[in-house]
Amino acid sequence: MSQKFFITTAIPYANGEPHIGHLLEFIQADVVARHQRLLQKEVWFLTGTDEHGIKIAETAKKKGKEPQQFVDDISGKFKESAEALNVSFDYFIRTTDKKNHWPNVAKIWRSILDSGDIYKGHYKGRYCVGCEKYLVESDLEDGKCQIHKKEPIEIDEDNYFFKLSKYQDQLKNIIESGGLKIIPEFRKAEVLGFIENGLQDVSFSRPKNKLEWGIPVPDDDEQVIYVWADALTNYLSGVEYAQAGGKFQRFWPPDLQIVGKDIWKFHALIWPAMLLSAHLPLPKSLMIHGFLTVSGEKISKSLGNGISPIEIMKKYGVSSDAVRYFFLREINPFEDGDYSHEKFKARYNGDLANGVGNLVSRVSKLGNLYGKEIGLQENDFQEKINSVWNEYEKLISEYRFNEVLSLINRLVSEGDNYVNEHKPWELLKGNLKR
Repeated sequence: MSQKFFITTAIPYANGEPHIGHLLEFIQADVVARHQRLLQKEVWFLTGTDEHGIKIAETAKKKGKEPQQFVDDISGKFKESAEALNVSFDYFIRTTDKKNHWPNVAKIWRSILDSGDIYKGHYKGRYCVGCEKYLVESDLEDGKCQIHKKEPIEIDEDNYFFKLSKYQDQLKNIIESGGLKIIPEFRKAEVLGFIENGLQDVSFSRPKNKLEWGIPVPDDDEQVIYVWADALTNYLSGVEYAQAGGKFQRFWPPDLQIVGKDIWKFHALIWPAMLLSAHLPLPKSLMIHGFLTVSGEKISKSLGNGISPIEIMKKYGVSSDAVRYFFLREINPFEDGDYSHEKFKARYNGDLANGVGNLVSRVSKLGNLYGKEIGLQENDFQEKINSVWNEYEKLISEYRFNEVLSLINRLVSEGDNYVNEHKPWELLKGNLKR
């Protein structure tokens, strides 16, 4: 049986239409999935949409729609965008799926409860509806959420809590030792620094009278499971954990999970602690990418700059490959990056049209004109090709997509130089074979 490789993206929150900030992660994960398939591994590539919570209920109400109707529409657009970009996912999970997702949420809740790690308590503090997250002082800047720049709401209610603090030392040891590999290294240092400051237990539910749009707590209809506990469980739902079938046995744990820098605390702390409590193996690696801006501005509804990949394809009459290429070549996968129409045009013309496009055109034209094979005898040029291949293997395994494409562009330049230097059209005219 072939080796397996299980890769996941974070599932985007279905409160608005997809834009390039969401789809960047889909493209990155797709490159990894395709590379692993080329290595003859059996790949399971999971993505989907997160569809519960206050923010979705409020947005649906403003749109004059029922929450389910609203998320059906938005989720469909995310799936359509992924397909338009040729993202080769194997399963698209939806957290409103009562058949395939809800039983998994109930099962892990009961497993954590059986471990004694869920208890009833009282929460009084701040909550950001935009993040669907309870905030502490370090999350605030001038009294506002650092991400959404809005003042959080004050909450005073009885909830269930998860004993995250119980797993502080265990998480620290696992991450330090590489049992859960955090990529890149500077994010690992950030995670460990956060743990050093101490982990607090986290609220794990909301009263149903405050949040109806969610999954009920097992055996307590007055409480709804916290949206992040619900959403994180999608990774288990995607391999049929509750059904205890062959897919879970075959693919769990994930080999790589890709998430944005705004949600690493959930994926590097709460999620692995949930798995430890449920006695389940942890993911092997967590890759954390940066934010994407448009012309230097944060993507936001108020600015109306949430460009979709489909819009870019239509605007320039290009294929999905051109859009994929731009985001993989232009954006450092571990840092913040920026999109602008000017940058897209420059990269498209410079690398694709005048770079690889020009080389392919020159070589194919020679073949069509002369119908001759040009043998390659220069060892120096062959060595350059081999050295690029060796570097490629290293960089792709480290998920440095921009550097991989830089290497390929270097090879394109070498090819152009080779053609200019050796003038194969003169050799072919002389009926020589080289």
